[in-house]
Amino acid sequence: MPADRSALGAFLRSRRDRLTPAQAGIDAFPGPRRVPGLRKEELAMLAGLSTDHYSRLEQGRQHTVTDDVVEALGRALRLDDLEQAHLRDLAAPTRRRTTPWEAAQRPDPGLLRLMTSFDHVPVLLLGRRSEVLATNRLLQAVLGAEVAPGAVFLRWLFLDERARTRIRNWPHFAAAAVGSMRYELGRHPDDPRLRALVDELRAADADVARWWDDHGVTDRTSVDKQIDHPVAGRLDFGIEAVQLPHDPEQRLVVYTVEPHSPTARALAVLGSWEESAVVR
Repeated sequence: MPADRSALGAFLRSRRDRLTPAQAGIDAFPGPRRVPGLRKEELAMLAGLSTDHYSRLEQGRQHTVTDDVVEALGRALRLDDLEQAHLRDLAAPTRRRTTPWEAAQRPDPGLLRLMTSFDHVPVLLLGRRSEVLATNRLLQAVLGAEVAPGAVFLRWLFLDERARTRIRNWPHFAAAAVGSMRYELGRHPDDPRLRALVDELRAADADVARWWDDHGVTDRTSVDKQIDHPVAGRLDFGIEAVQLPHDPEQRLVVYTVEPHSPTARALAVLGSWEESAVVR
């Protein structure tokens, strides 16, 4: 099936605009420049392509994109590994959908068992489109009941004002979430509910729209998160995501802490309060 190349062209333009000739290691072509980034001719030369070939790629008129061209463009644009993977996804032919996107996800039993070994830190299990499949009590105590199973984590993050006040480094964490959402849409361009979620959040939040237009991609496998808890005070976490090879559509998100740190001690107190509440 032919692919929609508009996303590919937009990503190439965004990466070309951010790279100057000096950063690319070449002398700028003569003549007036309208933008500080590379000209099409300069990028085409760096990638070993004709200017016409590259122009067709950026304009979405080149339906077939070979692996060699993707690799050459990645090198010329100095993409990191994640950006290179995103470029490959955008350049790949559209795949016929084999996943029933509308079917409800069931939490992976192995990941649920793994959650039980992290009872001393907050943990949640996320599915497609950041749908919350499971959480532990500490996660609820740290973030609040708004992210209970069945919720969409990204809706809470961007549409609930309490998320912005609860997360001290909200701009850093939220920008990474937008980059992750773009990466997921590159992997699953035929998921209508994911695309609808992106459109909803872009329309509702100016920060999402701005970060989306930057075309940055992230994988959110490791990011810092700082929480202002109304009772426990400041909590500092390193967020780590675990995925199983047989089901990359689910990820276990673990809020790690330094042993014997103030955050670890605060979590112990919060955990004891939660247990007391359950006993009552």
